[in-house]
Amino acid sequence: MGEFASAVQAHLRDRLAESCSGLSWRTEHRIAGTPVDIAGGDDDHLVLIELEWRRADPADNTAKLFRHLSADRIDRNRIAVAQVFTAYYDLNDGSVSSKRKNAEFVGRTAAESIDRLSYQPVDFDLTPPKRGDDWPADWERTADRTAERIEECLGDR
Repeated sequence: MGEFASAVQAHLRDRLAESCSGLSWRTEHRIAGTPVDIAGGDDDHLVLIELEWRRADPADNTAKLFRHLSADRIDRNRIAVAQVFTAYYDLNDGSVSSKRKNAEFVGRTAAESIDRLSYQPVDFDLTPPKRGDDWPADWERTADRTAERIEECLGDR
């Protein structure tokens, strides 16, 4: 992960730690060897957040997570997965790419199949810069809005 992606990841973690202080938040949490960008949890609940920047196959990491969940490798009663998609996956006509549609399909199907799992796709209204390009000037404000969307998805957990 590049420097900008790491900065956004840490910013989101810190923002969620403030607003959802009942959970312990960390970055690069591993589940059966699969890294998760951001995770928050307590004894009963686990929140997993995957940040999709420019991944060729955004369904892959979450499919691995769902495979581990279906094998009961996560010891929590409730698990919420938020898959955060940057504007990289947006198309000019206002729709989203088939890569994002496929990832959302995998997430919805997993949530329908696993009782203790919820899944939400979340928009991150930022086009990630390519390595070496300047960071968007308003990235922190945009990340804050994304954190608010994640919080809305979590609801009462």
